[in-house]
Amino acid sequence: MFTQEGPTFRELAAQALSSTERGYDLLAPKFDHTPYRTPGRVLDAVTRAVRPLGPFDAGLDVCCGTGAGVGVLRQLCRERVTGVDFSAGMLAEARSALPDAAGGPVVDWVRADARALPFTASFDLALSFGAFGHFLPKERPGLFAQVYGALRPGGRFVFPLGAPPVVGSRDYWALFGFDVAMRVRNALWHPQFIMYYRTFRLPDVLGDLTRTGFSVRLLPLTELGPRADGSPRARLVVATRE
Repeated sequence: MFTQEGPTFRELAAQALSSTERGYDLLAPKFDHTPYRTPGRVLDAVTRAVRPLGPFDAGLDVCCGTGAGVGVLRQLCRERVTGVDFSAGMLAEARSALPDAAGGPVVDWVRADARALPFTASFDLALSFGAFGHFLPKERPGLFAQVYGALRPGGRFVFPLGAPPVVGSRDYWALFGFDVAMRVRNALWHPQFIMYYRTFRLPDVLGDLTRTGFSVRLLPLTELGPRADGSPRARLVVATRE
């Protein structure tokens, strides 16, 4: 699963026994050499799906990590792009990987918890990739409310959401086993490291977004292919602050 440049087993173990924030500080220098980084084909598919929804002046990457989403926003926004994350290590990697480009939007990096964003009605577009497993279901309404408050009226909050694996498949049991192991780890060891794959279910997410005040629609990410039953392998959630 990992390249030679990726983390060693010892380094992963140290991360897993740390808090979520400290774990990502430790992983940051090698994060882009792990399977946890959002694949380029997903980033490209989202970029092409979001572009017709614009134009956008200012964009926000929520839980930006090493900056994959900021790279998407630089292609979509005309004036300013902001990446926000609570890990100083991840932000340091993002800054070095994505310096300001001549003629492109200004890029800012802000260290903050997504559950307490320091912005008010500042952005036309917000997105996030691969971060929602770090929030417990009870925290999700508050997270969505923070993003809602950071958007201007008419602003969009977008993120890709993959279809769940078929019950009983190898992927299903792999994710099930990971979540069980993580729950046991967090029951027995502190500080907790929050990362779950099966807590971000589409019906619950749509309900929380709607109750926050967003109007929501789903766009199929057809570039990522269909499932065996013909349904999309992934969809783009488009939540609009009316």
